[in-house]
Amino acid sequence: MGKAAGEEKLARIRLNFFACRRSDWLLRLVELYGGAAELLRRSAREIASEGGVMPETAERLRAQTAAADPEKELRAAEKAGISVFTVLDEGYPELLKAVYDPPLTLYVKGVLDLRPAAAIVGTRKATPYGLRTAARLARELAQAGAAVVSGLARGIDTAAHRASVEAGGVTWAALGTGLGVVYPRENARLAERIVERGGALVSEFPLAQEAMPANFPRRNRIISGLSLATVVVEGGFESGALITARFALEQGREVLAVAGPVDSPVSRGPNFYLKSGAYLAEDADDIIACFPPERQFGLKRRPAGVRSASAAALPNDLSPDALLAYRSIAASEDGLSADEVTEQLAWPAQRAAAALFELESFSLLSSRNGRYCGSI
Repeated sequence: MGKAAGEEKLARIRLNFFACRRSDWLLRLVELYGGAAELLRRSAREIASEGGVMPETAERLRAQTAAADPEKELRAAEKAGISVFTVLDEGYPELLKAVYDPPLTLYVKGVLDLRPAAAIVGTRKATPYGLRTAARLARELAQAGAAVVSGLARGIDTAAHRASVEAGGVTWAALGTGLGVVYPRENARLAERIVERGGALVSEFPLAQEAMPANFPRRNRIISGLSLATVVVEGGFESGALITARFALEQGREVLAVAGPVDSPVSRGPNFYLKSGAYLAEDADDIIACFPPERQFGLKRRPAGVRSASAAALPNDLSPDALLAYRSIAASEDGLSADEVTEQLAWPAQRAAAALFELESFSLLSSRNGRYCGSI
């Protein structure tokens, strides 16, 4: 790296320490001055008058970036086995570079390779149905050779990362903290396994950045930005998963959703997207089919006509409740009892009984020792 390029990289790392961390706003200033190094040479007065920002903001920018030590940050990253990229570096992901406000710096522990990737996102307060579905989709994507992207949060994210790792696949976790701080702490071992299995941890935040509420919505644009498609498994209207889906749409990426029980609060988000025209995600083939044709090459698809149990041929006039109940039962290795169907779908007992009766009337279930199993 030449002297000028090295100086510019250090300047971008320094600029990234500014507490505002609105990369779109900062990148506008970088473009205005022809680089981060040139921006940091300007006085607060110049930045305020020429950059169109408040004088107080310009003063904070100057003070906080002056206090940062980018060379120390690079040494600490190298010691921890972490690479630091800017958009000027060859290793910066092309898909992420193409978004509206790419991170000024990207910290990577592990390997971000060129394989196609899909994001699996959802609520921290997931239902058994959501956790099981997220894990199955991640496992199928891993077996197909695609990377699974998520945010290492509790719930759906954890289920997706763990299933991918256990299937021998590659998964990338975008953190809302610096890579020197794993959050939540109970996922520290999972984070290690992600890297050990050939995946990666990524963050735009300085190494020592602790968890802050404002950081997590921002990291969601990295999740979608690394992915060709984003799948919303579960989440209410205020869920971060829906923020990720909105970022995906803004970035020109595909959005898919998993259908859920209509009376479940965490199914409101994905069901809303389905009503709005999102693709239905029943299995990995549905997700891969949304990738650009050239990015599908080399992925392992099921033979034509072969689908997972949850997407098996079912009667066209089957009610939505019966369809959801069948998918839950078919996804369980040992089948489910009536009480387990009620619990997993969060339904009243009468509603579950009606769905089971409908499935039995179509001869779609077999019953053994009080447990229902799919018959097709």
